[in-house]
Amino acid sequence: MSKENMSFMVCCANGAGSSLMMKMTMQKVLDKAGIKPSKVHHCALSEGKTAAAQYDVVFCAQNFAGMFQSAKEKGTLVIGLRNIMSPQEMEQKMKENGIL
Repeated sequence: MSKENMSFMVCCANGAGSSLMMKMTMQKVLDKAGIKPSKVHHCALSEGKTAAAQYDVVFCAQNFAGMFQSAKEKGTLVIGLRNIMSPQEMEQKMKENGIL
């Protein structure tokens, strides 16, 4: 999978504040690495659970990662974060999973 064509989704409980901030953090990490994804979407868990399989990578709070088992089975990489606002943790998880 080309890093330039990857699609990302970030989810939080309600899809308003936290996921938007997580999306902005992700965009900074990807920009720093020179990666231009095909899509970065933020949403609530309710939407995320049904849409996750349409994305290459899903980021969410660590305690929500288990909700995406069906997307994992279809090949989506699901990454749980302890601190969803931490660019350092997001960058580290991207490196660990071969995205960066």
